[in-house]
Amino acid sequence: MAEATPDKSAREHEIVVYGATGFTGGLTAEYLARRGGELRWALAGRNQAKLQAVRDRLAAINPALAGMPLLGADFTDRASMRAMAESTKVVISTVGPYIHYGEPLVAACAAAGTDYVDLTGEPEFVDRMWLGYHGEAERTGARLVHSCGFDSIPYDLGVLYTVGQLPENVPIRIDCYVRIGGTFSGGTYHSAINIMGRMRHGLRVAKERRRLEPTPTNRRVRGLTGRPHNTPAAGGWSVPFPTIDPQTVLRSARALDRYGPDFTYSHHLVVKRLPMVGGFVAGAGTMIALTQLAPTRNLLLKLKDPGEGPSPEQREKSWFKVILISEGGGHHLTTEVSGGDPGYGETSKMLAESALSLAQDDLPDRAGQLTPAVAMGQALIDRLQNAGIKFGVI
Repeated sequence: MAEATPDKSAREHEIVVYGATGFTGGLTAEYLARRGGELRWALAGRNQAKLQAVRDRLAAINPALAGMPLLGADFTDRASMRAMAESTKVVISTVGPYIHYGEPLVAACAAAGTDYVDLTGEPEFVDRMWLGYHGEAERTGARLVHSCGFDSIPYDLGVLYTVGQLPENVPIRIDCYVRIGGTFSGGTYHSAINIMGRMRHGLRVAKERRRLEPTPTNRRVRGLTGRPHNTPAAGGWSVPFPTIDPQTVLRSARALDRYGPDFTYSHHLVVKRLPMVGGFVAGAGTMIALTQLAPTRNLLLKLKDPGEGPSPEQREKSWFKVILISEGGGHHLTTEVSGGDPGYGETSKMLAESALSLAQDDLPDRAGQLTPAVAMGQALIDRLQNAGIKFGVI
């Protein structure tokens, strides 16, 4: 049971966006500005001049925001982190790589009973935050929800949506196939380099979490890796895709009995032609090798600035499709989650709607580190459908 906490409805803000001066943070703030409606929100960061520039940009979208609050907050100043967390119901964090900059805010939110969302795809960071703050967040009533962007909303909520179309109390298998057309920002690139460079650290932390984290005793939840194969129903050749996303899906499956007594999941990236599979595997292997040594890792990090991002024209042409082929109790079903620019336009939408759901929706009484499906579930699916992201049976 959560301890009694201050009435969050009386807090000054419903949402604070921390990191709005960055690329994705700015897009998230712009989405909230365009969305309209009554919302008490603020921007936070360490550079007041840059925050003022973002506020001016938002006021051009929505003149009512000309006087929105700007909060001074710096991850190196834990008092400022705590003050920000205590001022709001929900904090959106877009300040990555999270393994370097994310922990002080998670700690502040866990202590203050404040809900938290981010867009991390960094498994080591998520595992470290579970080890450090899950228990405290359970006690204070904070909901710490990581990976609320393209990592891992389409898969986590896509699987939840698919499970809801299948019979109850039967074994379920879902094979997920991801198709992407888009480019990535400097921040995403830096996070990926850091993930690959810290793989050994990440494996140790993951092992410690597995040792301590309870698992269901009367149900089985499994992840399958598989091999590259041709999947006509998904539109090409499929290669195992070892991102944070299957970890998120499997954590939801362990937490929710609706996923059945025996749940199996696999996760794949789809490419059009077989030679691309070999190129993908070889390229990934080379990058992993290069990131193990500090000199080559630092050279890779210099290739792209963290503040860089694709142009509006590039984002307009970007898209994603997540195809989920499932079987449960003799029923076979194919579902799809699809949308536009995955890395930025749709990620900022997913992140903002996740925060709005935590701030405003009637959600299950749960706390601690939670997945999007466990924390928000159908309420967030409904929001995203209303915002133009498609969930459907095909």
